[in-house]
Amino acid sequence: MSPPGLSDAERRDRLRLARTERVGPVAFRELLGRFGSAGKVLAALPELSRRAGRSTPLRPPSEAEAERELERGEALGARLVVLGDPLYPPALTAVDAPPPLLWVRGSASLLARPALAIVGARIASAAGQRFARSLAGELGEAGFVVTSGLARGIDGAAHAGALQTGTVAVLAGGVDDVYPPEHAELYDAVLAQGCVVSENPPGRTAKAQDFPRRNRIISGLSLGVVVVEAELRSGSLITARLAAEQGREVFAVPGSPLDPRARGANDLIRQGATLCEGIDDILRAVTPQMRLGEPPRAFDPDAPTTDLDAPDLGDPGLLEAVAALLSPTPVPRDELVRTTGAPPAAVYAALVELSLAGRAELLPGGLIASA
Repeated sequence: MSPPGLSDAERRDRLRLARTERVGPVAFRELLGRFGSAGKVLAALPELSRRAGRSTPLRPPSEAEAERELERGEALGARLVVLGDPLYPPALTAVDAPPPLLWVRGSASLLARPALAIVGARIASAAGQRFARSLAGELGEAGFVVTSGLARGIDGAAHAGALQTGTVAVLAGGVDDVYPPEHAELYDAVLAQGCVVSENPPGRTAKAQDFPRRNRIISGLSLGVVVVEAELRSGSLITARLAAEQGREVFAVPGSPLDPRARGANDLIRQGATLCEGIDDILRAVTPQMRLGEPPRAFDPDAPTTDLDAPDLGDPGLLEAVAALLSPTPVPRDELVRTTGAPPAAVYAALVELSLAGRAELLPGGLIASA
C-alpha cells in the first residue's frame, strides 16, 4: 500500500520517471514542478526531448519494467520511498536536488532521526578503527543515528559501534548488494538493528560511478560528516566536500603527519574543518543547529516550481539561444535568464528540455553546463 498522499500509480510513475535516461535529480524536480504529476511528465517526455533536438524520442521504462523492480524489492522485504512520501528522510529532502527515490530495508523510522556520518580509510589503522567505533557508540548514546557506507575499515567500525543505538548503511549497489563480501555478517546485523538504503534498483552490483552518488546520500542524511582517516585522494574527502556543499558540518580527526592516512583529515582541518578529538567537539557544533527550531525548508515536489502558463515554453528560438550560451564551464541558470532576457520559467523549461535531449547537464546548485 502507498503511504498517505501518493497513489500506487503515482509512486510507480515516479519510479519510471526516475529510471528514465537523462532524467537526473534536478530534471526530476523541475519536471514534477512543471507538470504536477509523474504521469503527466511521462506522457510529455517524448515530445519534450524531440523538440529540443533529440534524434530518437526519449522513452521511459514501461509499467511492466517498473512492476518487476517493485516485485524484486518487495521480495527482499524492502520498501520504495519516493520523493513526496511521508517516509522520505526530511534531512535529505532539504538538500539541493534530492534523490528522487530510495529503497529502504530495515527500520525506515531511523531516517527521520538526527544523524551524523563517520567515514574514512578502507585500509585503516587499528587506532583509527577503535576511535571510530568508540565515537559511534558515544554518538548513539547521545541520541544520534550513525550513517556510513559499509566499506572496509572506518565505515565498518562505525557501523559496529552504533549497532545498539541505530545505524544506517548507504550502499552504492542495490540494497541487497553486500560489499565487501566479508561484511555479510555486519550487513545482517545492520539490517536487524538499523537499516540499509540505496537509490539503485535491487539486484544491481555497484559500479564506479555509483559511489559519488552514494556519498552524497551519506552526507545528505546527516547533520555533519566526521572524517577519521583519509588519504589526500579518497572517497572520504569527496563525502566531506559534498557535505560542505550541502551546508553540513565537516569534522576531521587529526593524525600523525608521518601517516599518509592522516593527510586528508589534516588537510581538511587546514581548510577550515572542525577539529574532532571526541564527541564534545561534535556536540558543540551541531547542538546549536538542533536548537534553531525551524528546520530547513524542504522541497515540495508537488508544488509547481515554474509558471505553467509562462510564454515561450518550448519555443525553438529560445531553445537554440539558450543552447548557444552553454559551455563545459558550469554557469548559474539565473545568468542565462539575465543574458537572454526571457522569463525565468521559459529559460528553466528550455534547460530541462535540452538536458533531456542530451545537450545540457543540470547540476546541483542551479548550475548548468553543456553535455
